[in-house]
Amino acid sequence: MQNPFGNGNNDDNNDNNNNQQNMIPIPPNFATVVNKETGQIRIAKVGFSFTALIFGWLVPIFRSDWYNFLCIFGIELIVGMGIALQVNEPLDITFPIASNSLNIIWMFIYNMMYFKHLFKIGYVPADERSKELLIEAKYWKENK
Repeated sequence: MQNPFGNGNNDDNNDNNNNQQNMIPIPPNFATVVNKETGQIRIAKVGFSFTALIFGWLVPIFRSDWYNFLCIFGIELIVGMGIALQVNEPLDITFPIASNSLNIIWMFIYNMMYFKHLFKIGYVPADERSKELLIEAKYWKENK
């Protein structure tokens, strides 16, 4: 398959190593992790999450990341309630304000939260390129 991203991961010839064989081409800023026990594979972006900026707490739902969904939604709810107490407005007015404001923070840290949680539940980098990318972004420690 020809890789449209130009990062040298073409598996058209048989000279490539087995990790590159039968892998779908992914953009250079995406990492692949695999759970060694279940064989489940996850592919996600490393770095900023513009989807978290736009969709907020819906992104963990899209990824079936229930742990981070509860963390993000809980923090947004608590901040919304705090704002409601400070300005004497109902929660249905202050929650969207808190949610949209915190989306800026989630944009910077959500992908890191997602990968760190995957590592805690048994996922490891699937290939050397993903491992190097995760080490460079400080998501993965090399001594693991």
